[in-house]
Amino acid sequence: MSEIIFWRHAEAHDAELGQDDLSRKLTVKGQRHAERVAFWLDRNLPQQCKVFVSEAKRAQQTARSLPRKNKTLAELNPDATPQDVLAAVGWGSQTEPIVIVGHQPWMGESIHWLLMDAVAPLTVRKGAVWWLQSRPRHATAFEVIVRTVITPDLL
Repeated sequence: MSEIIFWRHAEAHDAELGQDDLSRKLTVKGQRHAERVAFWLDRNLPQQCKVFVSEAKRAQQTARSLPRKNKTLAELNPDATPQDVLAAVGWGSQTEPIVIVGHQPWMGESIHWLLMDAVAPLTVRKGAVWWLQSRPRHATAFEVIVRTVITPDLL
């Protein structure tokens, strides 16, 4: 059994003219959010897990909120593909849970690929809550956002 936890970096400042995307930092609000999520993760993650982080400053700052050792991988930078990411972290061959701190769009694409490429239909655990939200993207299209997924054992 393998476990993977995707953690998107918190809110970052917009890029300034000529600024390297990897050097963008978290906003004050982003830092607060990273700390809140890290507190929850630290309470709920097993003692042994591997944390992998993009080279981007905003991802590094987000990961530093979690008091766990981490490893920086260029394969998790914003221009990565789901295949790059999953191969870089050894998905499927790891025995410990994996936490990946990174970016859109590869994060959403990776989750989609893992859920949609499964051999069997998605299983919802007993007592679990899946909170989804839709929002319009274009005149005729919308996207679905997973607001949260929680099981009783995490509460």
